Amino acid sequence: MESTIRIENVVASTKLAEEFDLIKIESELEGAEYNKEKFPGLVYRVKAPRAAFLIFTSGKVVCTGAKNVADVRTVITNMAQTLKSIGFEDVNLNPEIHVQNIVASADLKTDLNLNAIALGLGLENIEYEPEQFPGLVYRIKVPKVVVLIFSSGKLVVTGGKSPEECEEGVKIVRVQLENLGLL
Repeated sequence: MESTIRIENVVASTKLAEEFDLIKIESELEGAEYNKEKFPGLVYRVKAPRAAFLIFTSGKVVCTGAKNVADVRTVITNMAQTLKSIGFEDVNLNPEIHVQNIVASADLKTDLNLNAIALGLGLENIEYEPEQFPGLVYRIKVPKVVVLIFSSGKLVVTGGKSPEECEEGVKIVRVQLENLGLL
């Protein structure tokens, strides 16, 4: 089946070492930013594949901004190599990577009546306050994702741990809207 989603952002975490000297990393990596008064981690951006890192003294690393899961593995592996090359001997070069959140978008390619959808889907799983936010917030239990539904037919899926979970969230919305005669 052809993918109906476009991944916008993958957030993943890993542990690359027991501890990091963030001041040393900042001095060695061009563009690294560390200001512990503002934020407890060091921020470092890479261009290919494009991603950003939050590196903490605990050795934990959060990677954000990648467009797919394969890129996450690539940039984290590259980051580990880079840290080793600037003198961090105990860096794990093959860390366990945990995808925390995937944000994806989709388009149903039709205008939607959000008031009718809010009534049709039932109020226990949705939030819809058009004065506060222009989209309808639909919380799906399995897979555990949140789908933002907009009157333009555009969807944003968040909370998925895999592209398949995001895809499944879109499928559930589509089937439910079809069943309600709203698509």
